[in-house]
Amino acid sequence: MARKGNKLDTCIRQMAWAALLLLPSCSTVSFYTQALRGQAEIIRKARPVSAVLADPKTKPFLRQKLKTVSDLRAFAMSDLGLPAKGQYVRYTHLGRRYVVWVIFAAPEFSVEAKRWWYPLVGSVKYRGFFSEEQAEKEAAKLRNEGLDVFLGGVEAYSTLGYLRDPLLNTFMGRDDSALAELIFHELTHQRVYLSGDTDFNEALATVVGREGARRWLKARGRKADLIRYEKEIRVEKEFVREVLKTREELKQLYAQTSLSKDALRQGKEAVFKQLRIRLEDMNHRHGGSLKLDRWFLKPVNNARLNTLATYNDLVPAFESLLHECGGDLEVFIQSMEALSPLPPKQRRLKLQPVSPAP
Repeated sequence: MARKGNKLDTCIRQMAWAALLLLPSCSTVSFYTQALRGQAEIIRKARPVSAVLADPKTKPFLRQKLKTVSDLRAFAMSDLGLPAKGQYVRYTHLGRRYVVWVIFAAPEFSVEAKRWWYPLVGSVKYRGFFSEEQAEKEAAKLRNEGLDVFLGGVEAYSTLGYLRDPLLNTFMGRDDSALAELIFHELTHQRVYLSGDTDFNEALATVVGREGARRWLKARGRKADLIRYEKEIRVEKEFVREVLKTREELKQLYAQTSLSKDALRQGKEAVFKQLRIRLEDMNHRHGGSLKLDRWFLKPVNNARLNTLATYNDLVPAFESLLHECGGDLEVFIQSMEALSPLPPKQRRLKLQPVSPAP
């Protein structure tokens, strides 16, 4: 009984660390309760991938995806220098579309993101809940405070190596290129994660994730998939440029302190209308493939723009620095690890590339 108790205590401590790492500090018992329950559910439902593959009830699609992830893990360790040992060797079916729901918030007349503080990882620009209902309640509270709010479901996250992350049904439906990018993205967080610098962490993982996916597709001789993936990235970058352009226009608008709140609201509405016009023009150029109607179903506001800025603002700088490293991913990642002691502002200065990426 004593040995069982020790194992249980260890499990509880691990779940508590996950709650602290993944979710921001909060004084309410209900917040920590849902965090612990959410992580506990993932652990409780996890099955070894080998057992899932051996199960005759496992569908062919899932069976193939699990084998693909096994290959991705091996490639991450052998070719990308990412810490995949012990990761993604279990599979959890949660029976829902998203694993967590994440909130971004910003003032009505500012593109500066609201921040929440996490133990160990510092200040972060988002807040996550395993419970959609509680996320909705928190989002409503922030809206009542006059903030722009964006709430979205998330398919995956990383415990930064503190726990052994399982595969989740929430992201196994992706095509192989997107699945590769996601796995490499999350494993990058386990190797490099700088406290309190959300933009750095997410943009770095985005670049390594994409580059890893490219190299994996090329190494496996999947030329057609690589061509298609590169096209998807180009379209995504074009989309992001339009959104970030809008964010800069709003930043300039909000800097006009002489304007009244009504004037700022009118200007803000006009800027978002121009964004829609530009995106519809882009959609037309790409044969209507952007699914804009679906994108505009959710609020487009300061907080929504920040979700894209967080993952993409620093991407061009990282891409240029990777190019300056001669495409040597290990040298590039080590140079990023070396920036860890610097405060964010000094870190940004180090990210200025000598020459643009090709």
